[in-house]
Amino acid sequence: MTNEERFGQAVSQAWNGTLEFAQLLELAAQLEAGGSVHLAAVLYQTWLARNPSPFAYAAYFNGALAMANAGDLATAETFYRKAIEIHPPFVQPRLNLGMLYERQGQIDRALDEWRWVAQNVSAATPDNAGFVVMALNHLGRVLEARKDMAQASSYLTRSLAIDPDQPDALHHWVHLRQKQCLWPVYAELPGVPLQAMQDATSALAMLSVSDDPAAQLASARRFVQKKVAAGLPRLSGQSAYGHAKLRIAYVSSDFCLHPVSMLMAELFELHDRERFEVYGYCWSPEDGSAMRQRVIAAMDHFHRIGGLNDLDAAQLIRSHEIDVLVDLQGQTSGARANMLAYRPAPIQITYLGLPATTGLPSIDYVIADRFLIPEEYAPCYSEQPLYMPDIYQVSDRQRQVGPVPARSSCGLPEDGFVFCSLNNNYKYTPAVFAVWMRILQRTPGSVLWLLADNAWAEANLRSAATAHGVSAERLVFGGRVSPENYLARYGCADLFLDTFPFNAGTTANDALWMGLPLLTYCGRSFAARMAGALLTAAGLPELITTSLADYEEKAVALAQDPAQCQRLRAHLAETKKSGVLFNTPLFAKNLEQRLEGLVAALPAPSVQ
Repeated sequence: MTNEERFGQAVSQAWNGTLEFAQLLELAAQLEAGGSVHLAAVLYQTWLARNPSPFAYAAYFNGALAMANAGDLATAETFYRKAIEIHPPFVQPRLNLGMLYERQGQIDRALDEWRWVAQNVSAATPDNAGFVVMALNHLGRVLEARKDMAQASSYLTRSLAIDPDQPDALHHWVHLRQKQCLWPVYAELPGVPLQAMQDATSALAMLSVSDDPAAQLASARRFVQKKVAAGLPRLSGQSAYGHAKLRIAYVSSDFCLHPVSMLMAELFELHDRERFEVYGYCWSPEDGSAMRQRVIAAMDHFHRIGGLNDLDAAQLIRSHEIDVLVDLQGQTSGARANMLAYRPAPIQITYLGLPATTGLPSIDYVIADRFLIPEEYAPCYSEQPLYMPDIYQVSDRQRQVGPVPARSSCGLPEDGFVFCSLNNNYKYTPAVFAVWMRILQRTPGSVLWLLADNAWAEANLRSAATAHGVSAERLVFGGRVSPENYLARYGCADLFLDTFPFNAGTTANDALWMGLPLLTYCGRSFAARMAGALLTAAGLPELITTSLADYEEKAVALAQDPAQCQRLRAHLAETKKSGVLFNTPLFAKNLEQRLEGLVAALPAPSVQ
């Protein structure tokens, strides 16, 4: 029987009042499974109009699901409301209403529905506990996206108190604590052992916890095991295509006003068009920025794939016969690991997005240099390092710089040494912060300039400073500003103090570009060696330390030696003009040579 025949018979019975509720559910499910969601929706409407029933509330609920799937969101909302009106204790419609409102961008209405569940439904009732957990997790997720971190943390804490065995909720809870500088990050939670917290820590959050590359690989592989489909069919062959020009594809959700694009834009422009054809595949926000327009203009072919599922996106890439695919995402927000798992290109590389191993079996290489990933640590990466000769990180020499502001306009003292660390707050750790406080104590009149990332982190950091015996006023917080004004700020600082174990990356590049000396503490992992790699390329190994004690002593010594700081600035000015660190044409040439070598090593295309 076809779906149309099945529908005709069912709707006739529904009209005549001879279709039982159980039959309604079964037939509607068959219609939906057969791809006729719209027919299932009409069947529910007909049944509800002609069949008074004590199960009407459930029929309205299921009908709402069908309406939503068919795209009739207004009727779906009406049906959910009707289900609640008929049977007020029915919790599921409120959860789904929240999802419906979120889908339409009505975030406040979505939050209201979930808050109603969180406030009015008792988790002590076993049948309702799961619904309360779902509501709390939705609240945590959406409020985190809204940067309301304290409320998001509170809701997730309640959720984990009901059900401690929730790795996904736990990993958000951990990262929220990092973002707020709530130390210790691994705080006590009833029923949640420390090992569970560590196991739930995301690959990104792990970078601020440990500089052990083996621990980071384990974290990445846990993500892959849980979230990435295995056994997907490979779309590309393993041989070269034989194109006259090698086809490079860059894929990202960050082709907008984002640090990845801010570093990469000039590379896209500099690729040798006599030898390379450059493709961009994007699921980035249309932010209207000049940076986004610049990236789009730099591509020979630019494709928006945000509306495609992973298979369709991978098939599109495969249809273009891409030789080398460079993923700029890793395991960061917006990643499309399953798209990569289809292997749409014979060579797939990770770069910049996640400063760690991705753990993805579909990624062959990671762009690195020999300082960033020493050969002794290469076994802790699921990818093979593709070593650049000078520096792993590309730079944009076209970045615009605004006028350097007066110190007073930034809340800084006109006199006195200004240390800064304008990194994301989740990179700050209690061990390094304690060293920063000792540095301030040993450098009278100095201040520490930090990024005003969120109000909760600022309050917690000021409180921590006081606990270390340092006046909270010696911490100065700068809000986010436009890229050119952000760069200009570095003219107000005297020394950049790096974070550990998650070093500055783009921020370190910016500081050095602006001639600001940077002091780093170098460890073992990719993230803990980024600034050291930049300083090595800049010819400033004296600014690389390998212990917190040396880091502290060097910072204090530099603050007391204006002549040395001036020498470092002069060195960076010369590096900017003639060194390898910011030589983007040389970087492009070196990268192209390596990509050509990878493709040349592939088997030749078969003769048809």
